[in-house]
Amino acid sequence: MLSYPPTFRTDPKHYVGCTVNLKERYARHKKGYVPATKPYLPLKLKWCCSFRDRYKAYQFERYLKSGSGRAFAIKHLL
Repeated sequence: MLSYPPTFRTDPKHYVGCTVNLKERYARHKKGYVPATKPYLPLKLKWCCSFRDRYKAYQFERYLKSGSGRAFAIKHLL
């Protein structure tokens, strides 16, 4: 099982989440089914990575949502 923390570009914000099925989750975002990103459509997937351990994926997601994690993502990932 692989878990993905995708980062979507939603102008002017970035959305960070975690999922097991990236294609399905991205499709749900693009169709407007996710309230957090619906006002910012259209979306563009900017970056994602995979983890074998779901717990590590959630840890990394949480880091990317922190102040230093946001700065890291803007500088290195986006």
